[in-house]
Amino acid sequence: MADDAAKGCDDARALRSIAVLCVGNKLMLDDGVGPAVYEELIERYEIPQNVQLFDLGCLSLDMLDSVRAFDMIITVDAVDGTDAEPGTVFRFEPDAMARRSGASASLHDLKLIDLFDSAALLGYRAEGLCLGMQVENASPAVVTIGLTPRVHAALPLLVDTVAGELARLGSPLSPKTLR
Repeated sequence: MADDAAKGCDDARALRSIAVLCVGNKLMLDDGVGPAVYEELIERYEIPQNVQLFDLGCLSLDMLDSVRAFDMIITVDAVDGTDAEPGTVFRFEPDAMARRSGASASLHDLKLIDLFDSAALLGYRAEGLCLGMQVENASPAVVTIGLTPRVHAALPLLVDTVAGELARLGSPLSPKTLR
C-alpha cells in the first residue's frame, strides 16, 4: 500500500507544468550561456510535454503569465561576481540569488524573484529555481557571438544540471536517438 501511495505522489509530480527560462544575450559572449543551454537541450533531448523551454533575451514582466501557467519555473542564466572560477555552476533559490546585488546576482536587471514578487501582487504563485554559471566575460567591447573557452568547456555540466533538476522534479529528459 505504501508503494502505491508513493507511486501516486510521483505521478502527481510528473504532471506538474515546468517552464525552463534560458536567459541571456548570445551576442555578448558568456551572457549567452542561457541560450546556449537552450540549444543543447533541444539538440540532445526529447522534452516531456509538461516541460516548456524558452529562449529569452532578458527576463521581463511579459513572463507574468508564465508564473500563472506553470507550477515550477527554472531560470538558467549567467552569474558574475561570485569569486568562483569561470564555468562554476550554481543552484539558488530565487530569493537567495536575486535579492542581493553583486556576488551571485544575475546579469540582468529583472530577477526571477522580481517576477515572482510582481506575480504575487496579482495572486499568481509558482515555485522557482535559479541555475547559473560563473562567467568569464559577459561584457565584451564589441558584439561577440559564442562563449569563452572555459565557459564553453563547462556548458555540458550546466546542461546536465538542468536535466538533473528536471529528473528530480519527476520530468526526466530522454536522449534523442540518432537517425
